Amino acid sequence: MAIDAGERHPVTLPVAGRPRLPTTLAGTALIAGVAYRLLLLLTDTPPTNSDEATMGLAALHIGQGQEFPIWFYGQAYMGTLEAYLAAPLVALTGPSTLALRLPTLALYAVFALLAWRLTLRLTGDHWYALLVTVLLAYGSDRIVKNQLIAGGGYPEMNAAGVALALLAYDLAAGRQGYRAARWTGWGLLAGLMAWVDPLVLPYVVGTGAVLLAFRWRELWGRAGALLGVGALVGATPLLLDSFLTGRSPLTAVLAASGAGESTSWAERLHGGLVLGPALGMGFCSPSACARWQLWWSVALPLLLLATAVIAWRQLRGYRRSASARNGPPRFTDATAAAISLALVAAAAVTLASFATSSAAGRSPVESSRYLSCLLISVPVLLWPAWNAARRRSPGLPDPARAAAIGVLAGTLGTAAIATGATIAAVPAYRTVQAQHAELVATLRVLEVRHVYSDYWTCNRLTFASAEEIVCAVVNDDLSPGHDRYPAYRRAVAAAASPTWVAPAGSPLAARLQEQVRGGALTLRHIPGWHVFLSRK
Repeated sequence: MAIDAGERHPVTLPVAGRPRLPTTLAGTALIAGVAYRLLLLLTDTPPTNSDEATMGLAALHIGQGQEFPIWFYGQAYMGTLEAYLAAPLVALTGPSTLALRLPTLALYAVFALLAWRLTLRLTGDHWYALLVTVLLAYGSDRIVKNQLIAGGGYPEMNAAGVALALLAYDLAAGRQGYRAARWTGWGLLAGLMAWVDPLVLPYVVGTGAVLLAFRWRELWGRAGALLGVGALVGATPLLLDSFLTGRSPLTAVLAASGAGESTSWAERLHGGLVLGPALGMGFCSPSACARWQLWWSVALPLLLLATAVIAWRQLRGYRRSASARNGPPRFTDATAAAISLALVAAAAVTLASFATSSAAGRSPVESSRYLSCLLISVPVLLWPAWNAARRRSPGLPDPARAAAIGVLAGTLGTAAIATGATIAAVPAYRTVQAQHAELVATLRVLEVRHVYSDYWTCNRLTFASAEEIVCAVVNDDLSPGHDRYPAYRRAVAAAASPTWVAPAGSPLAARLQEQVRGGALTLRHIPGWHVFLSRK
């Protein structure tokens, strides 16, 4: 539906209650959310892994001026923006997980702040904006992993998605001031996200459709040129790589998604629609979801539908008087309704794409990270329940109001319990990190420089040692594994007597025990690890 918005439509935001108090409380919640995540970082939570270490190695190489990778090492998709953000810190302080994650912590702060501003733009309700900010301050295991681990794409997607929606609202509503910068900024973020990770593209398309519907005349002129230039600049790494190599990142993404792998539709739908929403949006314990926590997977589609109905009715009747008292709860204006509808549509596409993917059936717990973008829709997701709970929906029966209150209380309560489970896991995570630090220290004392190990150990070990120890990946049967940085394999292969490292109790450790019994290797135990040294 094209909307002629050639003239500016003034935006009047209604104020609910006293703005000063909810604004102060929202600021407190935002600070608490940042402080909570900073404390997690300082206590080695969430645990790091070799994928994050791979991004760390890219940051190390960038800081040294050694390489300037466009893509995550070992693949032709997923841009290395996180490596470039962390490179100055890694160069200044040396390799560390904290140096990698300080930029991602800043991205969370930007996301939470912009989500609060977007909620106010769309609803004008300061108390509801406080509710959204409190909810986003919580952090279950899956949420803090998505927001803090610099493993590629996830920390920046939510901040960029909310920024795109906020910019689209301001531009479509005709807000004055910095319009050239806003048009350029929207294009720049859209281009960057096309390079960084395609998971956020439904939000790029949705908010872009609102701009086209409301400002299509303006887009024919200078605004469209600025947006286009911004998009080209943001997507420059992707375009440059495609031009130089002839590779298509879309083809690489489809190949990596496992689209050709077979999983039953029952497995996909269960993982995508039952487990996925509760896990991906932060309502479950670390790597598990109790049955009672799955209630959110039932509530989510109902909330999406209710928000869509409210927004669509408001959009169709946007020319009616703003003082009309009949009908459903109203967003502040037609632009807010359109952005809200775009956020709902993007969430639905994200959910449907995941539910139909093989990843939802093969590994629903870990693959629920693909639903990280759903948090971008939180500013409108609970709006129907909020209005019903505050008796702003005429004619709604009392049982429906009670259900709305239950949804709000259950959302906050379930998220709080999941956050508590993450805090309870901190001692175990610290123990794992301490064991890994002891492994690195022991290898240095033994003057080990070349190692064979499994995928989830290798790059983590190399990054933690600042490449003093280089590692090549082997499978459980000792055959060559997936090396994301081939130079390490060449270095280990050229070594006279490389060492083998395996997590205690792993299949790789069991296989290497056979070499010990055969007299080819000697075993040294470290808490959590087995080090197999070549006999000299």
